Amino acid sequence: MSLRNASLSFGTRTLWSGLDLDIMPGEFLAVLGPNGSGKTSLLKVLLGLQDLDTGTARIEGRRIQRGSRQIGYIPQQKSFPPETPLRARDLVGLGLDGHRWGVRLRNGAHNARVDALLAEVGSSSYADAPVGRLSGGEQQRLRAAQALATEPGVLLCDEPLLSLDLHHQQAVSSLINRQCHEKNSAVVFVTHEINPVIDFVDRVLYLANGQFRVGAPKDVMTSEVLSELYNSPVEVLHHDGRIIVVGLPDATTHHHHGAED
Repeated sequence: MSLRNASLSFGTRTLWSGLDLDIMPGEFLAVLGPNGSGKTSLLKVLLGLQDLDTGTARIEGRRIQRGSRQIGYIPQQKSFPPETPLRARDLVGLGLDGHRWGVRLRNGAHNARVDALLAEVGSSSYADAPVGRLSGGEQQRLRAAQALATEPGVLLCDEPLLSLDLHHQQAVSSLINRQCHEKNSAVVFVTHEINPVIDFVDRVLYLANGQFRVGAPKDVMTSEVLSELYNSPVEVLHHDGRIIVVGLPDATTHHHHGAED
């Protein structure tokens, strides 16, 4: 997946411009930045849901089109209403045939694939439970299974760990990492909190104030780089394998990288 001279605005405000980025098979790219910096908008561009102001976005050399089965997507965690009758296995099955019109004839091969996906995300024990009765973490595992159903070449993740407890954060992030590094998918992982995935990340794209920096975590997550992006003093500390960012502007609205706000 590649972006060339990409720019995007919201009203009169430039979210980012002049972005050249190649995301390679088997690469785990974390996208960070404050609220309103254009992280989710970037995913919409990559999903074919939003046009760039300038530049191009391509996957395997072709313009990105909405609904591409080469792309899997894990959205932010949002609970289903308790009365939702859809079973866990039905939700995962939509990842296989949800793009088709008409009555779905689900055969043994379809059911076997769904069972394998449920097992992969550790959801076999509640395969036949209504999704509305499951916890947020259990629902998010199912969304991950649904996104992986077509074995996509690119996996886009919009804050998939938000509101999950530590146990479910580890389970979902490990699953995404396996898809990346064992099955050679490119992963674009939007997050406010890099620490749960710090061991998996190959590169960071940091968006702030209409600017961006991209590189290895050790090169981007520094006091100098973040202070320049925010045009304000920012201190980056490293402790026991964690990154702690201190002094972010408007810290009350941002929850970054283990910082105590």
